[in-house]
Amino acid sequence: MNYYNEIKQELINNEIYKKVKDYSKNRSDLTTYYNVGKLIVEAQGGEKRARYGDSLIKEYSIRLTKELGKGYTFTALSRMKKFYLTFGIVATVSQQLTWSHYVELLKFDDINKINYYIKITEEQNLVVRELRNKIKNKEYERLDDKTKNKLITKEQVKVHDFIKNPILIRNSYNYEKINEAILKKLILEDLDNFLTELGDGFTYIKNEYKIKIGNDYNYIDLLLFNIKFNCYVVVELKVTALKKEHVGQIQVYMNYIDKNLKNIYQDKTIGIIICKKGNSFVLEYSSDNRIYETEYKLGSEV
Repeated sequence: MNYYNEIKQELINNEIYKKVKDYSKNRSDLTTYYNVGKLIVEAQGGEKRARYGDSLIKEYSIRLTKELGKGYTFTALSRMKKFYLTFGIVATVSQQLTWSHYVELLKFDDINKINYYIKITEEQNLVVRELRNKIKNKEYERLDDKTKNKLITKEQVKVHDFIKNPILIRNSYNYEKINEAILKKLILEDLDNFLTELGDGFTYIKNEYKIKIGNDYNYIDLLLFNIKFNCYVVVELKVTALKKEHVGQIQVYMNYIDKNLKNIYQDKTIGIIICKKGNSFVLEYSSDNRIYETEYKLGSEV
């Protein structure tokens, strides 16, 4: 079998197809590059041998560039080979992602990390720039190990599982020192990003949500609702390390919302404390497992 001619014909057919059937050119790209990767691996003697040595790819890239023009560099062919080796069978390739999406993901060797970014790209309809930004912000790395394991085993996730740690907040004014009011201001000015950092399905209700306990008025920093999990979410902001009194405070607020706002069809309210520094021991000895904490990190870009 002449592998070079087979590869060349695949690429020629794809170029022709894209000119005639522009509406489905993404599927053609993915199928073609997968097939080219498969042929390269076979030409190198199978998967085990293909993982070592790139002289054949260099030879093919020189010939293809000379005969077909730009676009078939050593790097491009190497990506096609890795595309095939990563996904094994073409049925596992998501058609919702473009080749440009996969170029970003093929930089990784961890298939679980790749699958996570494929999942959120599908769910959030991310363009390549948005995907690149999530990768840059190490979104996958900021998930806890339990959540990563749930994704691998396809176990059912809960509302808190995708809360990042730390939460990244854009410091638009380059504050060196902040208080809770400034932290809240930064969050509200970049609210969409903040809700995404918390996970999926979060919507904004109000900041400084006023409640009356006895004769006193109290103010919840942020009141949210999670559509996906059908529950209210109380968020408290602390610019210090987590303390036991913070847990008591948010617990009172959660119970108030459950008693006065939640209806019988909604799940119990959860609480999220966003603090400068976490303290897992405080939560370990708390009787309320609906309370979660995460740290915040300020940056000029998010």
